[in-house]
Amino acid sequence: MIPEKDRSWSEINLDHFEYNLEQLKSLLNNSENFMQIVKADAYGHGAFEIAESALRNGAVMLGVANCDEGMLLRYQQVNCPILILSPSFSDEISKIVNNNLTPSISNLDFAINLNNYCVSLNKEIMVHINLDTGMGRSGIEAEFAMDLIRSVINLSNLKIEGIFSHFAASESDLLFTQKQTNRFKRILDSLNFKPCYIHISNSSGVVTAENDFCNLVRFGILSFGIYTSKTIREKVDIKPVMSFKSRLSQIKTAKVGESIGYNQTFVTNRPLRYAIIPVGYADGYDFMLSNLSQVLLRDELCPVIGRISMDMIAVDISGVPEAQVDDIVTLLGDHPDEITAENLATLYNGSSYELISQIGRRAKRYFLKDDKIKTSEPILRRDFVSSDFPDTKLNLVIESAITQRLQSREVANLVYDEILRKLFADKDKDISYRKDFKHEIVFTESTEFPEYYRTTTTLQFNKKITHDYFYVVCANSSSELARYFLRNDVEYRWLLDENVLLSEKMFTITDARINGIPLDYNIKVNNSCLEIFFTSEKIKDLIGQEVNFSISTETFYPRKNHQLTVYISELTKGVHISFKHVKNAENIEIIQIFSGQKKFPEIISENNILLIKTSSNEWIFPNSGVVFAY
Repeated sequence: MIPEKDRSWSEINLDHFEYNLEQLKSLLNNSENFMQIVKADAYGHGAFEIAESALRNGAVMLGVANCDEGMLLRYQQVNCPILILSPSFSDEISKIVNNNLTPSISNLDFAINLNNYCVSLNKEIMVHINLDTGMGRSGIEAEFAMDLIRSVINLSNLKIEGIFSHFAASESDLLFTQKQTNRFKRILDSLNFKPCYIHISNSSGVVTAENDFCNLVRFGILSFGIYTSKTIREKVDIKPVMSFKSRLSQIKTAKVGESIGYNQTFVTNRPLRYAIIPVGYADGYDFMLSNLSQVLLRDELCPVIGRISMDMIAVDISGVPEAQVDDIVTLLGDHPDEITAENLATLYNGSSYELISQIGRRAKRYFLKDDKIKTSEPILRRDFVSSDFPDTKLNLVIESAITQRLQSREVANLVYDEILRKLFADKDKDISYRKDFKHEIVFTESTEFPEYYRTTTTLQFNKKITHDYFYVVCANSSSELARYFLRNDVEYRWLLDENVLLSEKMFTITDARINGIPLDYNIKVNNSCLEIFFTSEKIKDLIGQEVNFSISTETFYPRKNHQLTVYISELTKGVHISFKHVKNAENIEIIQIFSGQKKFPEIISENNILLIKTSSNEWIFPNSGVVFAY
C-alpha cells in the first residue's frame, strides 16, 4: 500500500478516527454539539484532513492554539468557525479579524484593542470568554469573570458567542472536576443572557463529567484513540489513529561483550543478531525510550537496544531469524499494546500527548480510508504557506513547481520569464486587473470632415482604484504610447491612426464617471501624446476599492483606413467588444488575436452590430485584441 521509496512514514487511519467520533458522540446528550480540537497539527495527525473528517461527521467548530494555526486552515479553504483557545496578542488582531477567526478573551485590554480595530472596519466579531475555574493556566480568574463579561458586553463590535473553561484533571480527580463545574455554573447563573455556546468538557470530561447546562464539548486526545487513564478505558472503546513505520536498513551480528550505540549502555552477553532502523529522536521517537521500548517486525516484538540516536535505532532481531533488509517495522501503532502511544509513554513516565505530537517529523504522512491511501502530505513541511518565504526563495519555489508540473524546464522558464517575472518585477506594485471590460464603437458618416468617420465609443470596466485621479493617453505611434505602460495612474491607452490629428477637436470626452460620479477633466498635448487628466473630490473615499470606470468619447477615424484594431493591454477577466459600421456587417471580416482561456471568443452579428464576447469568468492575457477589416 505504501510506496517502497519511503524511509519512514506515518499512517493516519481516518476510519479509526471516525469510529472514535461515533463512540464519543454516543456519550453526548441531545443538546450537545462537539468542537474538534486540531491544535498542534491535530496532535501530529494532520490538521486539515482531521478537520475535514470531523466536519463531515458533525463538528460545528474547530479549536486551534493560536492565530497561525487558524490562518493555515483558512489558507486551505476551511470555512467553518475556528476558535483560538489560547490568549492572543494585540499585534495578531488584524490577522484574526481578516481571517474570520474567533478569539478567546481573558484580558480586557486585548478586548478593547480588538473592538477598536473592528470599529475601524465597521465589522463585528464573535468572541468566547475564557474562564479559569481551577486550571490555573489561561482564562480570567473566577472572581473577576463578571467584571470582564460586563465590560465586553459594552464593546460595540464584539459579540459574546461562547463562554468556556477547562478541566484540569477530569480523567483522574472527579472531586476537583465537580468543584470546577460548580464554579463555572455559578458564573453562568449570574448572567442575564445565554451564550450560543457553553463548554468546559475536554475529551476526558466528556466521559467522566456530567452537567446539564453545557451545549458544546471539545474532542481532543480521545478522538485520536489514545486513553488518558484506566477509568476512561473502561468506559469508552476507541482505536489508535496513528501508526509510525520504517524499514530495516542494515542487519548485523555482535559478539559477546560488544557494545551497541553511544556510551556503551547496551553490551551483549551472547552472540546477537540485530538491525538498524533509519529513524531516531530527530524523527520524534523519544530518546528516553532507549533500552526500554519494543518495535513490531513480522508480527514479533523486538527490543530496542542501546541509546536511541538522532537518526538511528538498533533493535534485537534474534527472535525473527527470517528478517531481511527492507522489512517493514512498526514503531508506534494500534497493536499490540506494547507499541501504543500511551504504553510507550508509560515506559519513561512521559506524555502520550507529547509523543504523538512529535512523532514522524521527517516522515511522509499517509491518510488511509477504506484501507486505501486517500491522500498524503510531504516530509518535514506539511503545508506550503507562501507568506513564510522571502521573495528570492519564493521565486525558486514557483519556478521549481512549474517545472515539476510541466515536466519541462524549457517551457517552465518560458512561462516564468515571459509572464510571471513581469508581475513580480516590483514586489510593492499592486497587481490589479480589469473585470467586465466593455468597449462599444460606432462609425457614422461625418459631414464636418467627409474624409473621416465620426466615431463614438463607450468604454467600461471594473478595477481597483489606486489614486484619486487617473489619465487616459492617446498617441499615433506605439513607441510614444509605450512610455505610459508602466504607469499605474494611466487607466487606458488609445493607439490612434497616424493620420489622426491629436487635438481636442479630433478627440472629445463626452462623459466620464467612476461609480456614476461625474469626473472633471482637462486635456493637453505632451510629447506627441494627448493626455486627459481625470479627477474628482468625491472619489478619494473609494481608493483601494473596486470601482466601475465609464468613459465615452467622440473621435474621427480616416475613411481611407480599412481596419480598426482594439487592443487588450492589461490582464482582463471578461471581455465584451462591439462594433457598428455604416456598412453592412456581413462585409466586415473579424480577425481575433486572443491569448487566454479561449483563443476564439464567441462572435455575434445582430442589427448590423458585431459583438465579440467571453463569459465574465474567462481570462484574457495582455497583447490580445481584435481587428475589424472592412
